[in-house]
Amino acid sequence: MFSQPEPLLREIERSFPDRPFSIELWDGRRLPATEDNGGPVFRVRSPRAVAHALRAPGQLGVGRAYVAGDLDPDDLDAVMRLLDEWKPPPLDGRAKARLGLAALRAIGLMRPPPIPAAELRPRGERHTRERDRRAVRHHYDVSNEFFALFLDRSMTYSCAIFSRGAETLEEAQRTKLDLVCTKLRLREGERVLDIGSGWGSFAIHAAREYGARVLGITLSEPQARLARELAAEAGVGDRVEFRVADYRELPEGDFDAIASIGMVEHVGEAQIDRYASRLAELLRPGGRLLNHGIARLRHTDPDAGPFSERYVFPDAEPLHLSRVMAAIERAGFEPGRTEAFRSDYAETLRHWAERLDAKRARAEQLAGPERLRVWRLYLRAARNGFLTGFTSIFQVEATKPGG
Repeated sequence: MFSQPEPLLREIERSFPDRPFSIELWDGRRLPATEDNGGPVFRVRSPRAVAHALRAPGQLGVGRAYVAGDLDPDDLDAVMRLLDEWKPPPLDGRAKARLGLAALRAIGLMRPPPIPAAELRPRGERHTRERDRRAVRHHYDVSNEFFALFLDRSMTYSCAIFSRGAETLEEAQRTKLDLVCTKLRLREGERVLDIGSGWGSFAIHAAREYGARVLGITLSEPQARLARELAAEAGVGDRVEFRVADYRELPEGDFDAIASIGMVEHVGEAQIDRYASRLAELLRPGGRLLNHGIARLRHTDPDAGPFSERYVFPDAEPLHLSRVMAAIERAGFEPGRTEAFRSDYAETLRHWAERLDAKRARAEQLAGPERLRVWRLYLRAARNGFLTGFTSIFQVEATKPGG
């Protein structure tokens, strides 16, 4: 069976008579947009892109084609706008069948393309300690240098706060770190636990600026290794410790304060109550908690989808704020002030995406072309989620009664 791409373009034109996008096929054929502004151009570099879509119809197949480089949009930001603004017409079963047949004719006889190496499909029960380690390392163990290409100098990988006057990413991250410390009311010599400590920016800031003694935990050994180096360079190596550990593994308690920054998104529905109760166990009576994390806003929205699950944050499960608050209350905490920073995270992600794009050549050397494509799309899709109200981010203060 020889490939016949022309019928595929005709069926796309028939199914989508109003198109704010163009399509270019591997043989040079082109289906233009029907709108004046043109919109993005989807360059189908190879018949493998169509094969990916046939093998896994929907978001996953298109995502695989993009990650493999067989589908190459000319403007990812325009693609994000298209996803927001364009409502494709519904297709009945007959129209879908015609498209599928035309797609088969377009690629001819060919073997199914391999799944991109950047894809991860964790096995076993969700949110066990071992599976959580595997999922977190898939995201974070690209390389420390890769993250340094787009993060600020402190290597803070969480929402910066621009809405209080900061103009640069560095200033906005310092604002966020200081805000967490002041909300926790840190004092000289207090014992602080930093859950999901990353490259140590909060722990170092709390020790250097507030005199706290901090234990930071992460599931990524490369993160912990660099965090120790940065703490030593900052002169607080004697007051900060970093361990590769799960929050469920910590034996000791009696902390004066706990900061959980960008961690709760990875806990999941099945573990959220255990997570909150474990934090309560680790705090002394009267201890303070600051939980900073992404939450879904609308209860009617579907899940993020398989692309994020396989390529970006395996097993990540942002819950609704109401569910997180219920777990905090059930654990015996007294909730305090809650503050939202949705627009701040959208601005943070804009800075990250622009910084990564500015260093694309080096990023590809470090992570490879597949992972770079994932990250360029992920940063934009995440920003779009905050802009459209799919997600927000909240800082929740709470206190353990007593003391």
